[in-house]
Amino acid sequence: MSSAWNASYVTPDGAAWLASAGTYPRSTLALWEERPGAPVVLPCGSVFDVVSAPAMFGRRMLDRLWDDGPGSGPVAEFRGRMLLFAAPGTAQRLPALLEWEEWGAGGRTRPVPPLLCHGTGDAVTVPATADSPTGVDSPSGPAVPSGASGRAGARWLVAPDCRQPWLPGPEVVLWAAVRAAREAVRISIFPPSDQGANVYDVSRRR
Repeated sequence: MSSAWNASYVTPDGAAWLASAGTYPRSTLALWEERPGAPVVLPCGSVFDVVSAPAMFGRRMLDRLWDDGPGSGPVAEFRGRMLLFAAPGTAQRLPALLEWEEWGAGGRTRPVPPLLCHGTGDAVTVPATADSPTGVDSPSGPAVPSGASGRAGARWLVAPDCRQPWLPGPEVVLWAAVRAAREAVRISIFPPSDQGANVYDVSRRR
């Protein structure tokens, strides 16, 4: 990973990409300049969809994407769930793919935990671009750290870093979900190591 950027930092270009999902991008950026610690509700469906998974299962999906797959787009943690930002259209297609592969709730194989798919007509709360008690630069300046602890458990695990980030489509998300479910069958009864220490090498993203 380049020393100039860390996966938990939202860059100015990343903030601009997030803001572009809203109806008034300039107002969103102005809000973040004035209050960098403010979370914002953004609509899905045009710039991105979001797949929300239970935190532990979502972490397994994320690890599979980075260890064995193409990497991921932006990923956030919010109120005990993992938010994987995906290509528009994923929310509509993914449930059908899970059922087709018999990995949905009604499938004969071990089911994937409920994945909430947010697309057109839905909105999600994204973590703040920054959350620091000592003060931080605004999105128009240098990259700013996201909240490690965050409000209500909100933080970036893989923060937006450019204006056109690569986003996984439904087939890639399905691949990660199936492998994470298979891994869950083999998981040890012992507690896992500190997952917060994981580092995702964004230079590997395809």
